[in-house]
Amino acid sequence: MIPTKEILAIMLGGAGGATSRHLINIYVQRFSCGTFPAGTMTVNLAGSFLIGLCGALLEHYKVAAEYRLFLLTGFFGSFTTFSTFAREKAELLKMGDIKTALIYLLSSNILGVLLVFAGYLLAKQIIEMSG
Repeated sequence: MIPTKEILAIMLGGAGGATSRHLINIYVQRFSCGTFPAGTMTVNLAGSFLIGLCGALLEHYKVAAEYRLFLLTGFFGSFTTFSTFAREKAELLKMGDIKTALIYLLSSNILGVLLVFAGYLLAKQIIEMSG
């Protein structure tokens, strides 16, 4: 039997995450300069931090599976985007902008992992402070 509550939670979270990503991307790109894909990098880094923070908090407080699926799999799964990240790097390479492509690749990957861990550490502090 298909777990309909879980599937519905993922679908609703995914719709919210994808819409949020698109709106933030549009807003950030207005203020970025050149060909650097600042919008995608912003959502991917923010999503990395937030998934670390929220994942640790949801785990600690033993939140029900459908809520974890809504937020972590649905919302953050569609908010952050590896495929767009890869496409934008490929576009930079096609344009011959190797330097920007490498900066984007390295900064996104290194900062993304560090931000997931920073979110996790912040969650641990919040948990400890709440007693």
